[in-house]
Amino acid sequence: MDNQLVVVLDFGGQYKELIARRVRECSVCSVIKPGEMPLEELAAMEPIGIILTGGPDSVYRDGSPKCDPKLFELGIPILGICYGMQLMMHTLGGVVEPCSVSEYGRTKVTVDTASPIFTGMDRQQVGLMSHTDQVNALPAGFVSIAQTGHCPNAAVADPVRRLYGMQFHPEVENTPGGAQMIRNFLFNVCGATGDYNIEDYEARMIAEIRDQVGDEHVVLGLSGGVDSSVCAALLAKAIPGRLHCIFVDHGLMRKNEGDEVEAAFSGRDLDFIRVNAEERFLNRLKGVTDPERKRKIIGEEFVRVFEEEADKLGDIRFLAQGTIYPDVIESGVNSAVIKSHHNVGGLPEDIKFTGLVEPLRGLFKDEVRALGRRLGLPDTLVDRQPFPGPGLAVRCIGEVTKEKLDMLREADAIFRAEMKRSRRKPDQYFAVLTDTRSVGVMGDSRTHGYTIALRAVKTTDFMTCEVVPIAHSLLTRTATRIVNEVKGVSRVVYDITGKPPATIEWE
Repeated sequence: MDNQLVVVLDFGGQYKELIARRVRECSVCSVIKPGEMPLEELAAMEPIGIILTGGPDSVYRDGSPKCDPKLFELGIPILGICYGMQLMMHTLGGVVEPCSVSEYGRTKVTVDTASPIFTGMDRQQVGLMSHTDQVNALPAGFVSIAQTGHCPNAAVADPVRRLYGMQFHPEVENTPGGAQMIRNFLFNVCGATGDYNIEDYEARMIAEIRDQVGDEHVVLGLSGGVDSSVCAALLAKAIPGRLHCIFVDHGLMRKNEGDEVEAAFSGRDLDFIRVNAEERFLNRLKGVTDPERKRKIIGEEFVRVFEEEADKLGDIRFLAQGTIYPDVIESGVNSAVIKSHHNVGGLPEDIKFTGLVEPLRGLFKDEVRALGRRLGLPDTLVDRQPFPGPGLAVRCIGEVTKEKLDMLREADAIFRAEMKRSRRKPDQYFAVLTDTRSVGVMGDSRTHGYTIALRAVKTTDFMTCEVVPIAHSLLTRTATRIVNEVKGVSRVVYDITGKPPATIEWE
């Protein structure tokens, strides 16, 4: 990679992806690595800056995440955020102790505008605080550059060594000036030039695809979602005439979705192959209730279908997937497993393809959409709601059956239709068929039907989200339609949990 690079070292913080995205929004390339990454490997990446994330632990406890103390001797600018700041202070000889008064939420912060990370800003800022420990004594060379009513060292600096720390979180929207603070760190402290952009990424990926594939053909698993659609457009541009897109209708799609995907792609300049495989997928999922097993089974079965179709096409060694960076992160590559994505953690070990092509692996969702527009894809594809690769299998809690999928399909279609009629425009909304059954009354008869959960969220990156407040009239109308029109459902509830602590999907 020729771009300047900032490495985000992860110490268990829930906002690590958001930090990396904020850096990229400043036209600076970023990657996330584990906090215990060997120093030699880190130095070999030649980053212009390093950011230490927050985390839930206390630095003075045995077993808490640590870094190599020589990290701070590399001469590379470092910004520690929350736990990352406390780790820096603790490692360099400062004192970190429990707070006498913990701070949570939006907090008034007074900053030193003479500091390069607060240049051009007002002295009075608001920062999102979330800490039960704080720095009570600074290491030699450090000074306080921000304070709150209860935290005298809300931000600290050693300008000679270019080491900085913030107790609050500049990466979140609840810190209104946070984006400027990160930009100041990148450009005023790290000397960033802003050489990263999506055009550069496109050119680099096309070159890498051609180098990896050579003159051979590639099979792409096309779902019709944003990621696989953009991947198809990029591959078609890189290797025209040698891309075969296989759409596997696994019976886990939304209502009428299989036909819609075929209509959208069959007229394009690529080899579109539809495989109707509902029966084989449902047979493999029979009796399975664990969500991780579902994902892995579906991931393996996808590959088997791809292999079979590739055999019909001839000797094709390369399989392409629309894997994006959040898939990699959540599947436990360089971090703890949140959930295995079928196209990352779910691939079988005995895969017959010898080459895996994943040109979007380094992009966040908003970057994928930007690339899709640049490649000329229509808004109907680029702005399509994300849909999990395992489909409705991870929105159908418990065992997956045709009967339950049909119920879920109808309920989901009703909810999406009602949402389209409203003024609310969530970034993602869908129905979930829970495994909870409850007593109801329909007519003069007792029922014992399933509970449908509705979910609607607002998000910019799909790594965090807030619940969208929906009018009770809309929810009531939706619930009435679902219960009246979907046989087997007797109750409807609305999920009001954000991410974190929940994920957007239920499984």
